[in-house]
Amino acid sequence: MRERSAPLAQAPLARAAGALGLGAALVLAFSPYDLWFVAVVVAGLLALLLRGQAPGRSAVYGFLAGLGFFVTLLPWIGEEVGPIPWLILAAFEALFFAPLGAVLALVQRLPGWPFWTACAWVAEEALRGRVPYGGFTWGRLAFSQADGPLLPLAALGGAPLVTSAVALAGGLLGWGVLRRPLWQRLLAIAAAAAITSAGPLFAPTSSAGDTVTVAVIQGNVPQLGLEFNERRRAITANHADLTRRLADEVASGRVTQPDAVIWPENSVDINPYADAETRAAISAAVDVIDAPTLVGALVPTADEQNVQNTSIVWQPGEGPGLTYVKRHPMPFGEYIPFRSVARLISPAVDRQPRDFVAGTQVGVLPMGPARVGSVICFEVAFDNLVRDAVRAGSDLLAVQTNNATFGFTPMTEQQLAMARLRAVEHGRTVLVAALSGVSAVVGPDGAVRDRAEVFTQQALVADVELARSRTSATTAGEWPEWILTALVVGAAAAALLLPRGRRPDHVSPAGAEPATVEAR
Repeated sequence: MRERSAPLAQAPLARAAGALGLGAALVLAFSPYDLWFVAVVVAGLLALLLRGQAPGRSAVYGFLAGLGFFVTLLPWIGEEVGPIPWLILAAFEALFFAPLGAVLALVQRLPGWPFWTACAWVAEEALRGRVPYGGFTWGRLAFSQADGPLLPLAALGGAPLVTSAVALAGGLLGWGVLRRPLWQRLLAIAAAAAITSAGPLFAPTSSAGDTVTVAVIQGNVPQLGLEFNERRRAITANHADLTRRLADEVASGRVTQPDAVIWPENSVDINPYADAETRAAISAAVDVIDAPTLVGALVPTADEQNVQNTSIVWQPGEGPGLTYVKRHPMPFGEYIPFRSVARLISPAVDRQPRDFVAGTQVGVLPMGPARVGSVICFEVAFDNLVRDAVRAGSDLLAVQTNNATFGFTPMTEQQLAMARLRAVEHGRTVLVAALSGVSAVVGPDGAVRDRAEVFTQQALVADVELARSRTSATTAGEWPEWILTALVVGAAAAALLLPRGRRPDHVSPAGAEPATVEAR
């Protein structure tokens, strides 16, 4: 069975432009655009663009695709620290697409190459999500599928399985483009359609426990931009006032009494253990709502040289109790590696004079009848941090986040998409409490049941079920990711060792001259 040559321009400049364009187009799959099928199409087209190219040149094209993607995906970084750090981060993350490009070209020398391309995408995300400084996971293909039919696969194998399904469907479409017989093209289209529509078949059945009433408080900030930190007392007052108003609604019978209340990250930026005014404001609000309240606070370390991003369970009539300290502070955002060098790139580092120190304990916090798994801000993007909280016994997840410094950019919607995937992955309700939005109540099926818009003040009250069981993804952990990564490493090695005359990518249409493959 012979294949056609890839119907793409052969000129290196044309391929380079195509790679950049495909990378930029991939952003359309992510929030706020949510065109989930674009990720499938881009994965297929990128494989075709790299087909028959030498690994070295494919690595360059892969880097260009990554550059087009991350520059377009991450402009919200510039809202906080300016354009130079944004572009540096985008270029650095694009480097991970270089080996991806080389491997995508290599594995097309093997039979069944759409499967190997799917494994290659998983391996790229596995590496990028771990190094350096614990990795950066923004832009995983799985995070583009919150509104797509592949989302239920998260319950079966987590984000890696969703990513692999996206890339596999794209690879099958690309394989179909290369086939001569019409029936083979139709078969490829049917296989891709089957993959993208099979997700609901794997949705787990509900095994919920008791129902509790929860409240998410979005108190908002007094003004936009970084200057909101200058009015820290006003931010705490906003959340305390809104909590008291909710208590009035409860007292009047218009709203159900909550069993637990969630305030967002940075809702308390003045040390509540040392500042009497701040402590009194929180206690007054919590006492009147009469429910344990998860407060997001910045707490200085013992030597007061640095701080810890802390979730505090504030009990009515008692005050602060159990805590969770963020385990994965973000480099160059919450702590500054090589501070003197970073200052030369952007003076914005001085806006963070103290480093955030990481915690060591998994955050499972009893709050009334619920055991709340605490996840702070960007931690929702990391598989292991969320999974640890569920495995440790949480039956409900709370994502406390800030986002005020990112204004009206897509960042907050992209983060909400991650929370939706986590809800399905672990079969848990996820409560997103954002300082200035978007706050949301996300059901175990990933559906947003209620939300508060950006830069509004609103209390969300909902009855949610506490989940007791584990999904397959929770149980399997990292194994699907490691297995797929190991498979593609072996496949790439085999492709390199394959005798030149036996490589499938040398086959050309009937009657045509054999396609030449560049050697580097």
